[in-house]
Amino acid sequence: MSRVGLNPVIIPEGVEVNKSGNVMTVKGKLGELTVSVLNNISVDIADGQAVVSPANKTKTTRQAWGTVRALLAQAIVGVTEGFSKKLEMKGVGYRASVSGNALSLQLGFSHDVNYPIPSDLKISVAKNIITIEGINSQRVGQVASEIRGYRPPEPYKGKGVRYVGEEILRKEGKKK
Repeated sequence: MSRVGLNPVIIPEGVEVNKSGNVMTVKGKLGELTVSVLNNISVDIADGQAVVSPANKTKTTRQAWGTVRALLAQAIVGVTEGFSKKLEMKGVGYRASVSGNALSLQLGFSHDVNYPIPSDLKISVAKNIITIEGINSQRVGQVASEIRGYRPPEPYKGKGVRYVGEEILRKEGKKK
């Protein structure tokens, strides 16, 4: 039995949730998101709450029940507040700038790395902090991961691109 799936999803004012077939559409002040629902899972919307429940007790239904509820709750948070990730660059000469629809990164390579900014996200740069904002948590995390992947932090000096607040396990250097 899913403990997450038992909790109803509270729908705040200003958010509209519609169900058509196996697709839930969530509209809010920041935009619109869709969530796919399996055939064996039912979603009942009433009194400002969405209650997700399994239609039968098969293994796949029990596995997906809590996931569908979490995805629906995440979509509601996304259209009301949005999500953001912050990346920090550490290293001599590491810089970033936004020019048009591309993020230009100088990460110690012989060339600049140009990352095209997706149309559904907003990327801004302040000093050595890159902020990625959007309504879809998965997209925000994926783009942050891709940018971090260009120069992940290395364990000896700690240089690279890391999430703000991320702890890097440091290794001891060569001994004489």
